[in-house]
Amino acid sequence: MGDQGLSIIAFPCNQFLWQEPGTDEEIKERIHDKYGITFQMMHKIKVNGRDAIDIYKWLKSTPVGGDRKIKWNFTNFLLDRCGNVRYRHEPSERPNEWKQDVIELLSESAQDCQ
Repeated sequence: MGDQGLSIIAFPCNQFLWQEPGTDEEIKERIHDKYGITFQMMHKIKVNGRDAIDIYKWLKSTPVGGDRKIKWNFTNFLLDRCGNVRYRHEPSERPNEWKQDVIELLSESAQDCQ
């Protein structure tokens, strides 16, 4: 789907029962070896509390984000081509459950951005 404009970016976080221990490089290696991921991995961050990084403060402040805490790793936010947060999916939702949301966003044109 990358050739259609889909970008996936992962932000490891160790705030949830310490599930992301280690350095950024160790996390990338472990995740790549275990799952074979090829998408971009950012550095380890905090998503809740005073030390949450700005992008997560913003994601949670949007109408879709609902100003709610991130409850667990793998909370997913889907943004459209214009950079608007369109969907928030909790870890209990499997990616195949929100596949249609991704297809919808990929079908939209960047020309619709104001």
